[in-house]
Amino acid sequence: MCEECYVEKSRITPLLNPEDCLKNHTQYICGICGRCICIERDPKRNLQRWNFPFKTQEIAKLYLRTADYTTKRACGIYEIRNEKGRVSYKIFTDNEELELYLKKNKGKMCENVTPVFTRGEYQEYDNTQVRKLTSGEIRRYMDEQTEGIRN
Repeated sequence: MCEECYVEKSRITPLLNPEDCLKNHTQYICGICGRCICIERDPKRNLQRWNFPFKTQEIAKLYLRTADYTTKRACGIYEIRNEKGRVSYKIFTDNEELELYLKKNKGKMCENVTPVFTRGEYQEYDNTQVRKLTSGEIRRYMDEQTEGIRN
């Protein structure tokens, strides 16, 4: 697992429309493995990808580093259930933020009220970059992502 961005596969993201995301969105570039993670903030809603629920803990983990970096804190992934039993995973900065979310969303609950995954302590890394990629970097990253799928 990459110490900085918490995943095994350094080219697993972006998941959806990767070339479009790499071309048009600001990326968090892991200083250790070079993985690009969308950190773009939607100007209308003032939200980033990590603010939304995820279908699995593994997918949430792909975006956890951008939450940590944005908030400068070690955030956590929490398992959320709705009243029909459907499970999703959501990133929060702490238990207080989780509790505020649950108060606003009456049909949702978090049984353990503790993260299913957290790094535990926030850390900065020297070679981290947050920027848009050049066209050459996008081509190279996409080629490496494709190679990783074949292997």
